[in-house]
Amino acid sequence: MPLSLQSPPCATLSASIQKGRWKTLAAGFSVTPLPAVNFSLRRSIPRILASASSSSSPASSSLEAGENNELNAVSAFSEIVPDTVVFDDFERFPPTAATVSSALLLGICGLPDTIFRNAVDMALADSSCAGLETTESRLSCFFNKAIVNVGGDLVKLVPGRVSTEVDARLAYDTNGIIRKVHDLLRLYNEIDVPHDRLLFKIPATWQGIEAARLLESEGIQTHMTFVYSFAQAAAASQAGASVIQIFVGRLRDWARNHSGDTEIESAIKSGEDPGLALVKRSYNYIHKYGYKSKLMAAAVRNKQDLFSLLGVDYVIAPLKVLQSLKDSPAIPDDEKYSFVRKLTPETATHYHFTNKELVKWDQLSLASSMGPASV
Repeated sequence: MPLSLQSPPCATLSASIQKGRWKTLAAGFSVTPLPAVNFSLRRSIPRILASASSSSSPASSSLEAGENNELNAVSAFSEIVPDTVVFDDFERFPPTAATVSSALLLGICGLPDTIFRNAVDMALADSSCAGLETTESRLSCFFNKAIVNVGGDLVKLVPGRVSTEVDARLAYDTNGIIRKVHDLLRLYNEIDVPHDRLLFKIPATWQGIEAARLLESEGIQTHMTFVYSFAQAAAASQAGASVIQIFVGRLRDWARNHSGDTEIESAIKSGEDPGLALVKRSYNYIHKYGYKSKLMAAAVRNKQDLFSLLGVDYVIAPLKVLQSLKDSPAIPDDEKYSFVRKLTPETATHYHFTNKELVKWDQLSLASSMGPASV
């Protein structure tokens, strides 16, 4: 019996995403729209994000081993992961883990030959979604099925974990985030994806961090994103988030055009880059006080950024930086370890934090609920 597709075509799902139904939002302590994502015709895989393995030792990267160059040398200190969106890059810089998001689904819907297109088409053919009463509920159902189907395909392609984006419209709704994660996890269960291969990517608002705390208590791994301040990083680590992602370059860009933020001003006054300073401070906090969170440095713009963060758990590096490292002159064996690890659990024990910085998450939550004047 031929299958009748009662669901809307991929173009409808794509249009819904473009109109903002699942628009990716940036969240620090506020949530604002990001610029639209443009996909070229040759792009057919998602942005690859760092693996979140449980190992606390210098990570083994999926990047080529045995080559005596800068790329090989720095990979001994941190897991260096390619930030890529094209198939051709898999051979040069194989990814270790991935993220599935609304932006990815938008790209898939615009590409006829991507290997993920069948995952989306199968979601759109789901009769349980097509039978729902309202357009909004049908589209939400189709979207959830599609993002999970694609996530399931990615789990088969990468050795590390796959992070699934949680609808950013829920950034200020703790219960809504938890319900969404449970819904997505149920769908992953239906296609037999192991829980230990999954992360759920949540904006680091106060409500998002509280949702992460509750989800982690259930054994569900969370990935906190859009962390732009030490308070967020500290709270996320106290909440037990599995991965905390800091955008180094974005914070630097903000600092160039804004002033008055005490944390940024303090870093600049001491001669530090605000983005790099936040990563270092957060790493030292996590390791000094024994939190389980792994720290991910994203939006790294150049080799010097990477060299300054050696020892952080994961560094997401753009292809131009990776290629520059790979093409660097071979390093003589006796100089291979001339690269200095900047961040270590041992040095973290000597890092000094003020009493104000050591305020606990439950106190921060209470202060936040009472308003800015109480903080």
